[in-house]
Amino acid sequence: MESKRVFTIFVLPVIFSVIFGLAVTVDILQKPDRGLNVWPVPHEKKPTSHEAKPVSQDSSIEIIGLSKQYSTFEPVEVEIRVTDLAFDCGDLYVTIHPVGQSDAVTQRGFFEQCFKGKSDTLPIDDSFSKIIDSSGSYKIEAQMVSKQLKATTSERFTVK
Repeated sequence: MESKRVFTIFVLPVIFSVIFGLAVTVDILQKPDRGLNVWPVPHEKKPTSHEAKPVSQDSSIEIIGLSKQYSTFEPVEVEIRVTDLAFDCGDLYVTIHPVGQSDAVTQRGFFEQCFKGKSDTLPIDDSFSKIIDSSGSYKIEAQMVSKQLKATTSERFTVK
C-alpha cells in the first residue's frame, strides 16, 4: 500500500513530465525552419529570404583594443565599434578560437545592444575580457546581428 503511494506521488509525475516534454519538443521540431540551437556559434552561410542579410566584412564593424600579442596571464580585452548607421539594436557575439580550428576557446553573447545615440562602442555597460592560458595563434570574431542585418569582422593575435 505504501509503495503505491510513493509511486503515485513521486514516480508517476516524473514519467508524465518526461512524456509531456518529449511531446512538446517533437511538436516544435516538426515546424518548418525550427531546430535546436542551444549555443549559437557564428558561422558563414548564405542567408535564406527570412534571415538577416550579411554585411560584407568592411568598416561597418571593427574590433578596438586588440593587441597583436598577449602573454598567457594577460587578458584579451576588446570593444566593438559599429559604424553602419543602419544598425541601432542587435545582438553582439564575440568568439575566440585557434586559427584553423572551429572549436571556440570562448564565446560571449551580449544581447539587445541598443546603442543609437548612447554609445559608440559595445558592449554597453559590460566588457569582454578573457585570459587565454595556452600559447598559439588565435582568431577573434565579432558578429553583430539585428533583425535585418548581420555584420562580421575578425582579427588574429598570438599568445606566448
